[in-house]
Amino acid sequence: MLQAATLKFLKDLNKNNSKEWFDQNRKRYEAAKADFHELVAAILNSYGKKDPTLSNLGPKDCTFRINRDVRFSKNKDPYKTNMGAYFVQGGKKSNLAGFYLHCEPGKSFVGGGLYMAEPDKIKKVRQEIDYNWSEFQEIIGHKQFKKVYGDLSFEDGMSLQREPRGYEKDNPAIEYIKLKNWIAAAPLKDADLTDQNLVKKVTEAFTALQPLVRFLNGALE
Repeated sequence: MLQAATLKFLKDLNKNNSKEWFDQNRKRYEAAKADFHELVAAILNSYGKKDPTLSNLGPKDCTFRINRDVRFSKNKDPYKTNMGAYFVQGGKKSNLAGFYLHCEPGKSFVGGGLYMAEPDKIKKVRQEIDYNWSEFQEIIGHKQFKKVYGDLSFEDGMSLQREPRGYEKDNPAIEYIKLKNWIAAAPLKDADLTDQNLVKKVTEAFTALQPLVRFLNGALE
């Protein structure tokens, strides 16, 4: 679980996103960062027992910096208003599919999959779904996956408007083949973040997603 003070820091940062304010509240940030690292360590210990590919990771291997890269962004706010961690073999800079935790007051979620992959990797996943459609159907149709996530994300920008070259419109898997990102996400309430059962909840969500992550990585590897 996270401390209420960590959420309060993120809320205040959202209202005061400047270097001057951040420097004045650096001790609060350091405490929030340590709190989040403690949560990530607990998740690694809990879910790591079910996924040996994460056994050699520590919190620093998974957590992202709070500083934003504003070089190519219209939004020049210097800091992210969330704390995020990517649980994946090889650490957060890996190109493999993995599991993600996003902590941001009012916008938190847990999930994962494959996001912003390179074109050659997207091609491999599409081919894998086409060749193994029945297996993919079983994964996304499993009762635990459906219970936690419902389906993959089909939000705007997640998929092509037309079928990719080499695939027919009547392909039974076409809606999943058209995707550019294969991710699933489940929302977390602020109350979930400060609940003592948070680690268990995240572990269960990652476990429900594990077959999909393995399928995606099987296509990439």
